[in-house]
Amino acid sequence: MNQESLQKIYQQLEYLEKKMLTEVENRQSLFTKIHPRQREAAQNLVHYLTLRNEDIRELQDELHVRGLSSLASSESHIHRQLQSILQLLGKMYAPGELDACTYEFSRKHTREKSKMLFGRKNDDDTPYIMVTFDSSFADNYAFIKTLLQNGMNAARINCAHDDEATWSRMIHQLKRALRHTGLQCKIYMDLAGPKIRTQLIKKGKKKGKVKIKEGQLVWLAEEAGGFTNDDIVISLNEQGIIPMIKKGERVYIDDGIIKGIVEAIEKKGVAIRVVRISSARQVIKAGKGINFPDSEISISSLTDFDQACLPFICEHADMIGYSFVRYPSDLSVLQGALDKLSPSPPHIIIKIETPEAVKNLPGLLLRGMLHNTFGVMIARGDLAVEIGFERMGEIQEEILWICEAAHVPVIWATQVLETLNKSGVATRSEITDAAHAAMAECILINKGDHTIEVIETLRDILHRIGGHHIKKRFLSRPLNIARIFMNERMPVSTAS
Repeated sequence: MNQESLQKIYQQLEYLEKKMLTEVENRQSLFTKIHPRQREAAQNLVHYLTLRNEDIRELQDELHVRGLSSLASSESHIHRQLQSILQLLGKMYAPGELDACTYEFSRKHTREKSKMLFGRKNDDDTPYIMVTFDSSFADNYAFIKTLLQNGMNAARINCAHDDEATWSRMIHQLKRALRHTGLQCKIYMDLAGPKIRTQLIKKGKKKGKVKIKEGQLVWLAEEAGGFTNDDIVISLNEQGIIPMIKKGERVYIDDGIIKGIVEAIEKKGVAIRVVRISSARQVIKAGKGINFPDSEISISSLTDFDQACLPFICEHADMIGYSFVRYPSDLSVLQGALDKLSPSPPHIIIKIETPEAVKNLPGLLLRGMLHNTFGVMIARGDLAVEIGFERMGEIQEEILWICEAAHVPVIWATQVLETLNKSGVATRSEITDAAHAAMAECILINKGDHTIEVIETLRDILHRIGGHHIKKRFLSRPLNIARIFMNERMPVSTAS
C-alpha cells in the first residue's frame, strides 16, 4: 500500500472522529433528559449525522479499494466502525476510549426495542407483520384467527374510521382468537390527526361526487355564497386553512390523483386550475384527502377528536400512531397528554408523512428518546404526495438510515403488495418493493380480498431476502437532513 495515501486516509478518519466527539460534547445538554437506555443511541445518532454532513465519497472509494470498511451499512455503530479502521491503520486507543456502541450492542438493543413494541416472534431474521383491521373484522372471529395463524404480529385499528363500539368488538374478537391459539399479537391504534378532506358544498353535493376535467377551474371556499350552481366549490373539514394558501402553490386531491395550481385568491375563495387527472374516473369525491405541499399550514397535530380517543387507546392499545407530526413540540404535546392519562401509556409510533417531519426527523427522534422505546412509521401515502413521488425512493432510504443510527424500530407502510391484495395478482414492481421493505422491523399491510395470500407471499419474499438485504455498498453523499441538524444553534428541545 502507498504509505502517503494511507497517511492521508488516517488523517481524514481522525478528523471525522474528532468532529464526531466535538459535536456530542457540544450537545451535552441534549442528553440530560434522554432515557438512560437511549443514551448510546442518541450519541450514535449525532455521530452519524456529523458524518453525513460531510462528503466522504472519495474517502469511501479509497477505503474500499484497500479492502477496508467504507463505513457503508454501519449506521448503527458508526463511531466504533471508524475506530476499528483507525486501529487497523495503527492507532492505539487507551482503555475506555473505544465506543461501547458496537455492531453487536446496537443490534441487541434495536431487537429489544422491537420486542417491546411488537412482542415475540418465531423468526428473528424477518420483520414483524402488521395488518389493518376494518369494520368487517368486528364480527369475523374466524378470519382474525386465520390471520394470526398465518403470521400476523400486530393489529392496526385506524381511529379515523368507525367508533369505540366497533373498535371494542374488533379487540374482543382478536383477544378471543389469542386465547384459543396461544399466539401473541399487539394492538396498534392510529390517531386520525388533522387529515384535511374535501367537502362538496355546491355542484355534486347531493351525490357526493362531481365530474371534472383537466383545465377546469375548481374553487376552495368556506361557504357557497357568491358562486353559481355550475361552479365546483370545495370546502375543507378543517377550518382556517384556506386563508393560508397562496397563489402559485400546488394542491393535490385524492392521494395525488388530481393536481391543481392556485390561480387566484379572491374574497369569495381560492381558484384552483386542474392541470392533471391521473385516473380514468375523472371525479372529485367528498371525503377524499387534499394536500398542500407548498403551503405553510399551521394546525395542531393533536386534534380535539384525537384527545377524546386517548382514554380508550390508553386502556386497550400497546402502541399509538401519531399522525401528521411535524415538529418535536408536537410530540411533546402527545407525550404530556398520555402521561396524564396513564402511568404506562402505549408506546408512541411517530408517523413520518409531512415534509416538516422529514426535515425535523433527528429532533423528533431525540424527543422520542425521553422514553425507553418508541417507533417510526414511514407513511408513504401522504408522504409521497407531500414531497413528490419522484423523491420517495430517496427519502425512504434516508429515513431508514437515520432511524437505524438512532436504534429506532421502523414500520414500512402503505401499498405493500396492494395489487395482489386487491386483485390476487402481484406486479413485478411491488414484489421488488416488498423485498426492499425487509430493511424495516415491521411491515404494514392493508385488508383486502387476498390478505392471507399477501401475508404468505410477503413471508416467502422476506425469507428469501433475509440475511443479505443490506449487502449493497452505498456511497455517503451529504444528507440535507444532517446539514439542517448540524447548522441549528439549538437542534432540539427536550424540555417537558
